[in-house]
Amino acid sequence: MRNDPVLGALGISDFDEQVYRLLLIQPDQPLSESAGALGVTTARLRNAVARLNTLGLLRRTAPGRYEATGPQAALTALVARRRLETEAALDGVQTAVADFTQLFQTARLRDPGRWVEVLSGWETVDRRMDELTSSVRTHLWVLDRPPYMKHVHGTPDTNEVEIAETEDLIARGVDIRTVYCPESMGRPGRFEVLSRLVEAGEQARMLPSLPFKLRIMDLRVAAISLTGGGYDNLALIHPSGLLDALIELFQAYWGRATPLGGARPPADDKPSDEDLLLLQMLKAGLKDEVIARQLGVSARTATRRIAAVIERLGATTRFQAGAEASARGWL
Repeated sequence: MRNDPVLGALGISDFDEQVYRLLLIQPDQPLSESAGALGVTTARLRNAVARLNTLGLLRRTAPGRYEATGPQAALTALVARRRLETEAALDGVQTAVADFTQLFQTARLRDPGRWVEVLSGWETVDRRMDELTSSVRTHLWVLDRPPYMKHVHGTPDTNEVEIAETEDLIARGVDIRTVYCPESMGRPGRFEVLSRLVEAGEQARMLPSLPFKLRIMDLRVAAISLTGGGYDNLALIHPSGLLDALIELFQAYWGRATPLGGARPPADDKPSDEDLLLLQMLKAGLKDEVIARQLGVSARTATRRIAAVIERLGATTRFQAGAEASARGWL
């Protein structure tokens, strides 16, 4: 049987645990005898017994006599209470993070130059963005266009990684809103990935073009590229009028953009998954070359498949095909 102290996590000192162990083995022993067995004064032992009695680990049986209560019930109750107290304390710390952050930023934002934190170099930018993204709790609003970041920790930029990272944010209850553009579809199969993520809970929309990259996290910090559309030189905008303006700018682009995804058609009038994907990409304004890259086929093959869908719908133009697909409930 182990005798190493283990109850410290419950706020019980090593000496009090010694007393508890002794009374488990020798119940109802007079305190004077217990004090002698432990080599301490009776007064010190009485103080320990009083503490253990308050915790419900001992009960008085007669003047100067105590015995241990059932450990299963008593210790389990203490563990549960301690866990609740710890969780409440940690929740308090988490709540205070925003206050500490505000103090930190306020001290630095007295100088207007501190409203903008400038980062340079791929490694520095990627590491800082990884830190910010992993701490997102409520909002992630994005204007998405290439070029894309590398990953400091060696994570490849793949469809599988994007699915895993986005689904993790969705599971955490983050409000994800992303405006994409045709240039966002450079990675083969990404449009289909976005359709899947929309079904999982991401809100996604499309515009014909975007002027720059923007990422707003928890409505408290915005990341925007400074040169060339890339993230090798990045500005982090902290709470300020400039951040408020960027939030309003994102909302303006969001209001103009076309939602991705749509209702599934009835079973008796259902296009194939490939036809539906083609129609969704056409609705999003993607060109034949981009659609071909998403499907992993040549531009000629993509054009032929698009023509087949248009013919199936009894239309002669892409516009007519879109209208007919909407009328049938395909989009």
